[in-house]
Amino acid sequence: MIVKLTTMGLLLSEMSQASHPLLFGKVKPEPKSDTVTAAPPISIGSEARHAAHASQLKPVKYDSNQSSPFLAGKRKKDEDSISGWALSDSDDDDKDKGQSSGQKDPPPKRSNPKLKKAKVEERPPSPHGRTYYIDEPDDFFETSVPPVNDTYRFYLNKVTGLEKRYNTGALHIKGELILSLNPLSFFNYCFDIAWMLQQYPPEFRDKPVLIVHGDKREAKARLLQQAQPYSQVRFCQAKLDIAFGTHHTKMMLLWYEEGFRVVILTSNMIRADWYQKTQGLWMSPLYLRLPKGSPETAGESPTLFKRDLLEYLGAYRAPEITDWIQRIREHDLSETRVYLIGSTPGRYLGSDMERWGHLRLRKLLRDHTRPIPNEEKWPVIGQFSSIGSMGLDKTKWLAGEFQCTLTTLGKSSLRPDPPMHLIYPSVDDVRTSLEGYPAGGSLPYSIQTAQKQIWLHSYFHRWQAETTGRSHAMPHIKTYMRASPDFTQLAWFLVTSANLSKAAWGALEKNNTQVMVRSYELGVLYVPSAFSMSTFPVQMDVFPATTPSTSFPVPFDLPPKRYSSKDQPWMWNIPYTQAPDTHGNIWVPS
Repeated sequence: MIVKLTTMGLLLSEMSQASHPLLFGKVKPEPKSDTVTAAPPISIGSEARHAAHASQLKPVKYDSNQSSPFLAGKRKKDEDSISGWALSDSDDDDKDKGQSSGQKDPPPKRSNPKLKKAKVEERPPSPHGRTYYIDEPDDFFETSVPPVNDTYRFYLNKVTGLEKRYNTGALHIKGELILSLNPLSFFNYCFDIAWMLQQYPPEFRDKPVLIVHGDKREAKARLLQQAQPYSQVRFCQAKLDIAFGTHHTKMMLLWYEEGFRVVILTSNMIRADWYQKTQGLWMSPLYLRLPKGSPETAGESPTLFKRDLLEYLGAYRAPEITDWIQRIREHDLSETRVYLIGSTPGRYLGSDMERWGHLRLRKLLRDHTRPIPNEEKWPVIGQFSSIGSMGLDKTKWLAGEFQCTLTTLGKSSLRPDPPMHLIYPSVDDVRTSLEGYPAGGSLPYSIQTAQKQIWLHSYFHRWQAETTGRSHAMPHIKTYMRASPDFTQLAWFLVTSANLSKAAWGALEKNNTQVMVRSYELGVLYVPSAFSMSTFPVQMDVFPATTPSTSFPVPFDLPPKRYSSKDQPWMWNIPYTQAPDTHGNIWVPS
């Protein structure tokens, strides 16, 4: 059944339908739309994503004999490539050894393949095989309206293959877009335009759309070719004047008759990002139009969100965005309770150094948090889906620069050295995921980078998310936070597009007199003072999200679980042939 939306049904207050874009429940696109036709998944994005796409189209089945000379060569390359990744030199490994004393040594790599198959079968399989994101369950788009007075406006995406309760209160892109009848603006890294437009009810698919991207040359040509059938789609190319930078920001500006809404998220505008990965988003209140003649300072929030959003958009220096900037000026953003943290490419001096990247985060933590007793025991947690080059040792950037930001609390000059937990999926996390090995296409850590920073892996912790039911939905979400020693309280929380990289967060240069940022990124920071709280209590049971709560819904389990001596970080560009994934396949990137 097709649900039609009337104009009258959309002209509602913040307490009604426009407040909750998922109110209308299941909406299936008409199969015979003249505007958008269903299209199979296309290969978009990084080399890692292309490898995942190829693996799904032509999967390589696990063979216990592994008699093929091709696979035998790949297997030896696999073993040679990953040798030495065990963390036996970690300071904390002795604890693991002590706990396992008296137990038998783990079996060698070439253990009985039947045992490995039995282990895989215990994991939850992907319910739809290789077409897992094409045939959604019948109830996937059913309404799950968040509480009206939701405290944090932070949501996870719906994931196919989970118990229904783990999607109660989660959001999906089809619900996000359904009520926005006026022009839209999408800022992102990857786009599948046909799929994106197909998320609208058919009668709304001709509304103007602005796509802000960073593609150049061949990638730009492919993007423009995608849009040829859709005259309503316009483009704005973000300037990337520094090598190896990307337009990684993920934001929607959704316009309504009565106002507009900002959504800052971690998902690309492609099919595969919205079904069996863990993603997050912040959705603003509905911002109403200010009365005519209001002063320029009107509609500002205590967090100065309006000023910072306008400054971020102005940094594009793009005429295509000028109209959108003017529209935002005319609206009331005063209800916003989060701080905006962006990155824009450039080299910044003096006070401008604190406008972007991790120095912007450092300034906000200095100005809006307070020192905590025994704060040296409050660990810093970083969780991400990609890793850049950190340098030859931790002093080059991670500990010498980024950790100084993450450990800032108030104006105290004290910079303690608390534990740092970095959460990144292991090979086994990927192998046993709902998608299987192709999930690693969205985790583009390369062996070339990893080999230069083996020291980093002593910080690594597994992706485990039983609290949200998403242990087997690999994370594309990126979050950073400061937790109490017992992991029941948070000093602050950040959801962002920024992975663990200098390109995303910026790096100091010229004896710390300037900072260089390569990429566009965007996220929102939660600090307790903006919510009249001293700390955020951690929510123990995130789903089903049916009642308001002042506890914060951390997407994964706390405390994080450190890698064992057998765990290896996922690296996308080496083969994994020792054990099958949840689809019975192995990973052999070309």
